[in-house]
Amino acid sequence: MGKQSQYVSKQPDENGIIHWSDEENQIWKDLVERQLECIPGKACDEYMKGLELLDLPKDRLPQMHEVNDVLERETGWQMAAVPALIPFDEFFRLLANKQFPVATFIRTQEEFDYLQEPDIFHEIFGHCPLLTNPAFAHFTHQYGKLGYAATPKERVYLARLYWFTVEFGLLKTEEGIRIYGGGILSSPAETEYAVNSDTPERKPLKALDALRTPYRIDIIQPIYYTIESVDELFQISDMDIMALVHEAMELGLFEPKFPPKDAA
Repeated sequence: MGKQSQYVSKQPDENGIIHWSDEENQIWKDLVERQLECIPGKACDEYMKGLELLDLPKDRLPQMHEVNDVLERETGWQMAAVPALIPFDEFFRLLANKQFPVATFIRTQEEFDYLQEPDIFHEIFGHCPLLTNPAFAHFTHQYGKLGYAATPKERVYLARLYWFTVEFGLLKTEEGIRIYGGGILSSPAETEYAVNSDTPERKPLKALDALRTPYRIDIIQPIYYTIESVDELFQISDMDIMALVHEAMELGLFEPKFPPKDAA
């Protein structure tokens, strides 16, 4: 996470309040309205329940305490305001302490459709609803503890498991494909693509496979891994994930399903 961000996070005042501009509140409103039209019938039930519990304001950015009150009550989690980009050490330390890092900036109008780094819309709208779910919250906590104790090389492998679950995970339900990954749920284009397109591969999640699958952050995903229930994340949390990381290191990565960045 060494690259510089063009964004600067806003600092809360002495009462913990962040003062957002009218323009920033309007961007939040437009983003939320657009995504709320897009996710019904595509987001998983657990996410929709979490969204209902959070009861996010639609006409302005939420304040941290409004979200934290609900997360604390439901699963003992909190959001933590952070700069735009933080070191991996700090990222894992926060997760290990049940604090979800949230960069307190929102994208500009120029990057309304796509932003490469996670902003407050991605973090709150994409991830926080599912942090009200015990299985998702437990998985994220366990992941943080593993990552905090891991070596830099092990963390690179661990990042792939996070990518294909927390960020880009799908459920295969009796009603069809449903989304639980926050990276999809904060993107209208990928929400539609992940559920309805015939283009991507969708494979049942095996943790070892996910650890070996390369990804790119700046493209629509060519492959998704599916689980049948959010509760499966409890089972994954109980695996010896670090043993699987070492096995993945021995086996090496799968062939990428995308061109190299400079050829894309």
